[in-house]
Amino acid sequence: MADRRVLVTGASGFVGPHVVAALIQAGYVPRLAQRQPQPVPTGAEAVVTGDLSAPVDWRAALAGIDHVVHMAGLAHAGPGLDEALYRRINTEATLELARAAEQAGVQRFVHLSSIKALTDAFDGPPLREDAQPAPGEVYGRSKLAAERGLADLDLDWVVLRPVLIYGPGVKANMAALLKLARLPAPLPFGGLNAPRSLLAVENLASAILFALTPACPSRQSYALSDPAPISVSGMLAAMRSGLRRRPGLLPVPEAWLRRLARLAGREETFLKLAGSLVARPERLLSAGWQPQVETKAALARLAASSRAG
Repeated sequence: MADRRVLVTGASGFVGPHVVAALIQAGYVPRLAQRQPQPVPTGAEAVVTGDLSAPVDWRAALAGIDHVVHMAGLAHAGPGLDEALYRRINTEATLELARAAEQAGVQRFVHLSSIKALTDAFDGPPLREDAQPAPGEVYGRSKLAAERGLADLDLDWVVLRPVLIYGPGVKANMAALLKLARLPAPLPFGGLNAPRSLLAVENLASAILFALTPACPSRQSYALSDPAPISVSGMLAAMRSGLRRRPGLLPVPEAWLRRLARLAGREETFLKLAGSLVARPERLLSAGWQPQVETKAALARLAASSRAG
């Protein structure tokens, strides 16, 4: 099928299987770049390219490829990792693949960046997509450097900057929130009403599909989130509805909870979930992207699936 062969990196991560399944369902033929041989779903093919910590010869992987979806990278893992490793994997490896794609005549290069390329704040006013980027940590800086490198190439690229992604298999803070929702007791989080942007993995996949089409203007970066932000109390209520429970949220003031988190040395973790980080996907919506799921319904379904598992 013409214009339907897509090289996909990062297919084995949390979001990768969801994106690959969506590509196959939409009629694409994904070629999954792998560090070592692994089984692939029906409808996909594999190519072993090795680890991105060292330069990769992408020519064979790109042979006959129409598009690239680049999701591989070193995830935001906090302090302790070498800054050079972030730069090597998130910046240099991305641009090596992009230059190889340019030489191979790839039609569209979709790069999964991060909202962290715009800011490291997790509490403040809504973000503007045209704001001057100001990442404060190495992860965001490495992502932004890759974006700026793409702008120097003669390549039809699209950069997506997702916020916190949730869905089956989610880990870290969202997994902890899901565990709280499953507790058979009232929770003191009814006063946490600050809006927060989230991204359902189904909406991420649909945005990537949209980014592969001519309808999505290229050589632009896009904030990517569910259209409507939601608070922590709203998240928990939605999750508990999926568990067929009442919300059971007690209206303890946020200031009290923040003070307790500070005393416990967990204020930053508290703010990452309870803070008001809103980044609406205005550019994508204006271009015609249509999200597939609504946040509350997706959170309820996530909780229900965790109960079934």
